[in-house]
Amino acid sequence: MKKKIVIIGGGTAGITTAAMLKNKSLNFEISIIDPSEDHYYQPLWTLVGGGIFNKEKSMKKMKDVIPSGTTWIQDSVKTFDPESNSVYLNEQTDPITYDYLIICPGIQIDWDKVEGLREAMGKNGVCSNYDYNYVDYTWKFIQKTKSGNALFTYPNTPIKCGGAPQKIMYLAEEFFRKVNQRNNINVEFVTAGERVFGVQKYREALERIIKDREINTSFNLNLTKVDGQNNIAFFTNVKTGEIVEKEYNLLHAVPPMSAPDFIKESPISDNAGWVDVDKFTLQHNKYKNIFSLGDASSLPTSKTGAAIRKEAPVLVNNLVLFDQGKELIHKYNGYTSCPLVTGYSKVIMAEFDYDGNPLESFPFDQSKESYSMFLAKKYGIPFMYWNAMLNGYTG
Repeated sequence: MKKKIVIIGGGTAGITTAAMLKNKSLNFEISIIDPSEDHYYQPLWTLVGGGIFNKEKSMKKMKDVIPSGTTWIQDSVKTFDPESNSVYLNEQTDPITYDYLIICPGIQIDWDKVEGLREAMGKNGVCSNYDYNYVDYTWKFIQKTKSGNALFTYPNTPIKCGGAPQKIMYLAEEFFRKVNQRNNINVEFVTAGERVFGVQKYREALERIIKDREINTSFNLNLTKVDGQNNIAFFTNVKTGEIVEKEYNLLHAVPPMSAPDFIKESPISDNAGWVDVDKFTLQHNKYKNIFSLGDASSLPTSKTGAAIRKEAPVLVNNLVLFDQGKELIHKYNGYTSCPLVTGYSKVIMAEFDYDGNPLESFPFDQSKESYSMFLAKKYGIPFMYWNAMLNGYTG
């Protein structure tokens, strides 16, 4: 009989992994559990927020990206029972059983952990690129901002695409210059972190850009409340607990994020709530027939689609070896990539590993702004995503 692989999540990680497994033509029966009707290429939302693309270009129907020969179970997960190799769903009464479980439901966006944020969204200059339903507001409010404070926030939690909160700031700043409003607008990056980027080589490049473009920075400040009616953002200093108020005309808010609740509350999570896997093999540290990749995993790297491109082959090959009773020899080195959009024709292509060492793919200094990398971000990577990666070809 065919062994059953159940994949939790039909996002980038789930579809790519399922397609890679199907391409190997192995004796597996593969099911994907995901409640969504739609599949999103979320990296495009920066360019949507900057007025470059319509958001519809980032979406396809889930039924059109599910790999042929796999079963799509359109439901959401309630909990796991790894002792009996079972997954319990919210709508379906009977549990789904598996021989192997791959967990990759993505990250949970906790809008309600910032008081007043959800209620303020789409009104009085409050926007965010972190939701398909909200991303249109970003471009709308960038165009409407003529003076005052334009604030761009970064929370005190892990987030998907750690560079995205800055990318939209650089696009907005350039747009303000183009329409001759920049002198009237204070552009400010307000982050709960201590620096603008984690990897030194790229951080130094971004700090130069911030200085040259006269962007202000505030560190150790976490957005905790939005008073939309009075256009005031409240931040908590993560070191002192002090409350800092900032007025805004434009507020691009990045909400806090975490592992999905059904993972945090299950026996397969680590102390921080993420799926507890070995950072090299992607195999669960306790339940050896469980693997995980992507944003919900405990892998200590930036949560990007580019990371998944390198994680998926390691996971698939190790799962096959495990099924054959062999040693898991494939290792993931933490590779991730972040195309840091710094303007309407410029990108710094950051690529690095677990230790923050640059792992650059091109024969030039990728910490320098590049038009060719902007074209890759705008056209090349989306094309490869839809036509290669989701078909199981990651290069």
